Amino acid sequence: MKAISNVKSDLDVGLNDSQTDKVLREWRESAFYWQKHADTIRTMFGPITEALIKDSDITEGDAVLDVAGGACEPSLTIAETVGPTGSVICTDVTAEMVAAAQSEAQRHGVANIAFRQCAADSLPFENDSFDAVVCRLGVMFFPDPLAGLREMLRVTKREGVLSLAVWDKGELNPFSYLITDVLARHFGAATPADPNAPGAFRFAEHGSLARILAEAGAVDVREHVLKFQIAAPISSEQFWELRSETSGTLREKLATLSPVQADLLAQDAQRAVRRYFSNNQMSIPAQMIIVTGRKP
Repeated sequence: MKAISNVKSDLDVGLNDSQTDKVLREWRESAFYWQKHADTIRTMFGPITEALIKDSDITEGDAVLDVAGGACEPSLTIAETVGPTGSVICTDVTAEMVAAAQSEAQRHGVANIAFRQCAADSLPFENDSFDAVVCRLGVMFFPDPLAGLREMLRVTKREGVLSLAVWDKGELNPFSYLITDVLARHFGAATPADPNAPGAFRFAEHGSLARILAEAGAVDVREHVLKFQIAAPISSEQFWELRSETSGTLREKLATLSPVQADLLAQDAQRAVRRYFSNNQMSIPAQMIIVTGRKP
């Protein structure tokens, strides 16, 4: 694990209103599909959740805040860790995702999770409320990551840990780049994205998120690389269904195609990933960055 000095970030990480509205619209429209595939996604990203729990020192009896918790994960796994004497609050910025999370908690019979619709930079909680605060693959989509991290630190107890997980570089993650390559063949190469705009690889540059967390006021800021397999008992056809439904960008592109064109693209995508499937079992190498900091 690499320590990061408490230096100022020179990134301008704010977004304009149209960018923010686009992100919110995509997540509202995605909520149904994230709930539909919730069990598979929980399995796929379980190693990230375990890393966050370990790095945040989450134990039985803790009060934990899960920011941008989506369809109730990692909240469900954390709720099992803290047990009946602990508690989890799962938040998301859209009502649709909060409703999906509530439904998932009810389906699993988990009673020690509460839910709030709120943005990361406007948390409706008192100062020093939580033993740990986590965000799994969410901070990349914050309109203003610095403001969000400052607010998350505000509600963390003194000496408590804030732990974040983001994607490492795209070329290290075939889960992403293989589909991006297929889309490029069908739609042409995408215009390079604004590096400060919301997106999966917004903080893929090592040290970039850690510098913002230090600027937000965290101490003992560290990052490390998590290498694991994105694994689940699904076929390549089921993988494509999951990827094409949970991604707003993919849904938008597919909506412009005829049924024949969409079927050809699906076949191309499944061929591209087939090497990572055997006997209806997916196993794709992945690499994430885990960033942690402590509230002074």
